[in-house]
Amino acid sequence: MQFFSYKDNELHVENMAIEKLAQQYGTPMYVYSMNSLIEKVKAYQQAFADVKHTIFYAQKANENINILKLMASLGCGADIVSGGELFLALKAGIPANRIVYASVGKTDAEIEQALNAGICAFNVESPQELEVINEMAIKMDKQAPVAIRINPNIDIHGHPYISTGKSMNKFGIDYDDSLALIRHAANLDGIKIVGIHSHIGSQILNVEYFAAAAQKFLQMVRSLQKSGIKVEHVDMGGGLGVNYKSIIPEYAEDSLVIPTPVDLAKKVKHVLKPLDCEIYFEPGRSIVGEAGALITKVLYRKETNVKKFIVVDAGMSDLIRPSLYQAYHQIVPLQKIEGDLEKVDVVGPICETGDFLAQNRNMPEVQRGDFLAVMTAGAYGFSLANNYNARPRPVEVWVDGDKAEIIRERENVERFLE
Repeated sequence: MQFFSYKDNELHVENMAIEKLAQQYGTPMYVYSMNSLIEKVKAYQQAFADVKHTIFYAQKANENINILKLMASLGCGADIVSGGELFLALKAGIPANRIVYASVGKTDAEIEQALNAGICAFNVESPQELEVINEMAIKMDKQAPVAIRINPNIDIHGHPYISTGKSMNKFGIDYDDSLALIRHAANLDGIKIVGIHSHIGSQILNVEYFAAAAQKFLQMVRSLQKSGIKVEHVDMGGGLGVNYKSIIPEYAEDSLVIPTPVDLAKKVKHVLKPLDCEIYFEPGRSIVGEAGALITKVLYRKETNVKKFIVVDAGMSDLIRPSLYQAYHQIVPLQKIEGDLEKVDVVGPICETGDFLAQNRNMPEVQRGDFLAVMTAGAYGFSLANNYNARPRPVEVWVDGDKAEIIRERENVERFLE
């Protein structure tokens, strides 16, 4: 279903006109479709319904407490990467035994916090981390559930900042070294080996990369079984890509074929099912990315002898992905505009040349006071937002049909004094 669309030339989220929300709550504003979130989770659950599986929402993508509570209500666990995320997941009602903990840099305090909580698994990223967890678990008279994170050396050919499954990346343990480490871990008093884990990267648009990772898992689990080591689960991580270019077809410059959870399932289920292990997935972007948009207001038009600029009230402090990753987000007007397109840079108010939302973009001719929607901003939008230039973070609103609700108030500048 299309959750963002033009109706009578006015952009809606579900059945709500977005400009009405912008007038009511102000801009910059993040707006989310609740039913898009629900549909995305159910798509994963249905695709893997015939095998034992658990969906762990990768909450770093967007950890608004209301979204986390929704994930909990849909039966999702949480994939976390910090003690703060563990705190939020538990507050949202996600049971500790449905929480997996990644991160190459877990502190002693965070490990202790997770051991006391009774999480499902530590995704261990290095031999030294394994030893630290073992020592702490013994001191606490506990046994830590551990899944060794394997680096399968698979190149997804994406942006280098979101590639995590190559030998040159900081994540995981080299595939060739991991078997010996798992065998060693199985003999540690404070460790219980419960699984193996991998996450090869993000915004993956070719499910063959997941198929290659599944084959590596198959080989690894078979070798462990021969050694008498039982593995309860295999964790495929996340990384399925989303549509950044053509959510709104009326203004699409380009389009991509976006794989679905069904496409993923077809590639990995038949490989992993014979292992008789539960399959874990950690989707984040593919659940929340397309469900959100950043709404911004045009402040000024500006033109030099070589460039046209559209200056808006949202910038890199609100959505850093274009500046950080050179990421493309489709940008469309809330009121459909007919006529020729013009090539512009959409830039924000931040005092940095790198503050832009789009460069050399063909767009309709917008004017001061018009509103724009930066699409597919639900993932790594607000979660990477910051207060640079002493700018309050935006308000967050979600929509269910024709009802809207603030799920995070706009920050007050008084908090800068805290």
